[in-house]
Amino acid sequence: MTGEERIMQRLDRIEAQLAPLAESMRSAGELKDDLTPLAHGAVKLIMKELQDVESSFQLKDLMELLKQMLRSVRSITYSLKQLENIIDFVTTLEPLLRGSVPQLISYLDELEQKGVFRILNATLGVRAKIAEAYSPQDIEEIGNGLVALLGLAKKVATPETMELLNRFAALPEKIDLSASKEVGPFGLLWAVSNKEVKEGLGVVMELTKALGSLKEAAPPKSATSDAAA
Repeated sequence: MTGEERIMQRLDRIEAQLAPLAESMRSAGELKDDLTPLAHGAVKLIMKELQDVESSFQLKDLMELLKQMLRSVRSITYSLKQLENIIDFVTTLEPLLRGSVPQLISYLDELEQKGVFRILNATLGVRAKIAEAYSPQDIEEIGNGLVALLGLAKKVATPETMELLNRFAALPEKIDLSASKEVGPFGLLWAVSNKEVKEGLGVVMELTKALGSLKEAAPPKSATSDAAA
């Protein structure tokens, strides 16, 4: 093989190796030609938009922002981690909320249908009226009185007391006041011979004995007057 042939073979190999590069350069040139109009349009759009903030934006402000971000890298990292935790929490809580929120809405709607919120609103109005009519000291005294009344109600709520009160409440049905007449001493003597009158007098005697305990429980009058003073 002559030297010319070897040179031609080398040139062929070099040409084969340069062909892909030439093709790449040709493709890059075509891409540049395609992107040039788009780049010019984008630059014009950016320039137009920047005109709106030109009076408020300064390059030193951007540098100050970059420096502040660099100083706050730890805080930004911590905030991002906390944000990730919040997202995980919301993701975990979302299935529960999907089931509980409709139930809560249904429960609130049921309360609204029953008038609970209207009653609460009216109660607030009553509280406002009480605040206008009474001082805090009066409210405190009323509260003490209510506590005492609750203690009295507890005593009244015993079965024996309730039975006695029920019997007292039934008395008006058995009494005919239109048939009552004047009774003198002899009438009393005759009435004592009546069995029902005797039973009534027995009840009165028992009540009278019980009323005697009121005197023992009552405080001395002087002590009461001193306390009032």
